[in-house]
Amino acid sequence: MAEFDVDLASSRIAEQADRAGEEAAARFARSGPVVGKASSPDSAIEVQVAPGGLLTSVTIHRSALRHGSAVIADQILELAQRATRRAGDKMYHALSPVVDAAQLETLGYEPIPDDDPDADTYSYGR
Repeated sequence: MAEFDVDLASSRIAEQADRAGEEAAARFARSGPVVGKASSPDSAIEVQVAPGGLLTSVTIHRSALRHGSAVIADQILELAQRATRRAGDKMYHALSPVVDAAQLETLGYEPIPDDDPDADTYSYGR
């Protein structure tokens, strides 16, 4: 039975992780921050999220106020979900050259099919 060198295996894994980290950092340095955006059909409400769904910006124009707070809240939640999917799609495409697709999907970063209504009209890293 062959011996398994734990130190050598750990060293190789660390080197691979460092390389992937450097490549990912270089991609983000070229492209800037990854965010997801969504707006209501009339653009009266706009949201922006970081990957994972953290709201970073919510804009509510005066025209949205006529709908009432419950409708506005529902719309913000729906838009935040759409923006989160978009941010995950962008993160997936930004990292897929350096991180295994299964690992990205485990983190919640999945590609959105081009024919999906949540697909952005522009792409990130594609």
